[in-house]
Amino acid sequence: MARNVSPEVSVLLPVRDAGPSLSRCLDSLAAQTLAAHEVIAVDDGSQDGSGERLIARAARDPRLRVIRTPARGIVAALNLALAEARAPIVARMDADDWSHPRRLAAQLARLRDDPRVDVLGCRVAIGPPGGDAAAAGMRAYLEWVNDLVDHDTMARARFVESPIVHPSVAMRAQALRALGGYRDFEGPEDYDLWLRAFDAGMRFAKLPEVLLEWRDSPARLTRTHASYSARAFLRLKVGALGRGLLVGRPAVVWGAGPIGKAFARALQGAGHRVAAFVEVDRRKIGQRIHGAPVVVVGAARSFEGALHLGAVGQKGVRERIRDEAVRLGLVDGHDFFAVA
Repeated sequence: MARNVSPEVSVLLPVRDAGPSLSRCLDSLAAQTLAAHEVIAVDDGSQDGSGERLIARAARDPRLRVIRTPARGIVAALNLALAEARAPIVARMDADDWSHPRRLAAQLARLRDDPRVDVLGCRVAIGPPGGDAAAAGMRAYLEWVNDLVDHDTMARARFVESPIVHPSVAMRAQALRALGGYRDFEGPEDYDLWLRAFDAGMRFAKLPEVLLEWRDSPARLTRTHASYSARAFLRLKVGALGRGLLVGRPAVVWGAGPIGKAFARALQGAGHRVAAFVEVDRRKIGQRIHGAPVVVVGAARSFEGALHLGAVGQKGVRERIRDEAVRLGLVDGHDFFAVA
């Protein structure tokens, strides 16, 4: 595509010391069946030759636009790329990931066909395989997130974890700019963006095809940086709940284990009232934790108007708690949300 042809999709690609993965990433973008796209690569102070590699590739492919800056971080790089984007649709990509050749074309087609959708992901595969506990956790997350395909399912699950994988996303540039782009703070910029998008009433969707290979490595920011710690995610969840769902409502926390206690402390620290804990462990029932009583499941219905929060992380337990809440007449996505 010549530079004077308007792109239909702008790919936002932050790069920092991308090493040998960069060529594979760029190859996958060059091979897209959608020719009318541009890649805005922001070299964020690389020291390993990634910037020079980008410049050399751009000389051969006019769709690749390279901006080089001192090291300022991923949020600054993303917002700079967004400011330079010319297309009505922006797609995300990380320099260590790989996109299926049909990815951009498929996402563009869906966004054109369905004007209600603002944020569109796809299913994701992980590679290369790893063997440590963090890699196992990433695989469990991927199994969970790939099951969330429609807007309502993602909306109900949004306080558990990020319901959509950031580098798999294509979204309307106007919508992203209306949110003010990415926010620079001590927390995960992608999860923060999705929570703000839900607050703004934006609609999410996910293509059922696997169109992105998400590379996992011990050096990935999501593993190493404090902005992606469990504490940072907890602060974001409580902040988002406090902007709307908890206004004028007490919280009832289902689960008085370590996760439930930590969530209750965070709620109280933000000025919210925890009316009770709901438990099945007979040893805990009747106690008071952080000033709130621990009650049996059947007593949960007595807290009229409360927002019920499922805060147990074991596999399968989240679904059982949700089923119990619904059996008591609570509406999933209105009266009840899983948060772990």
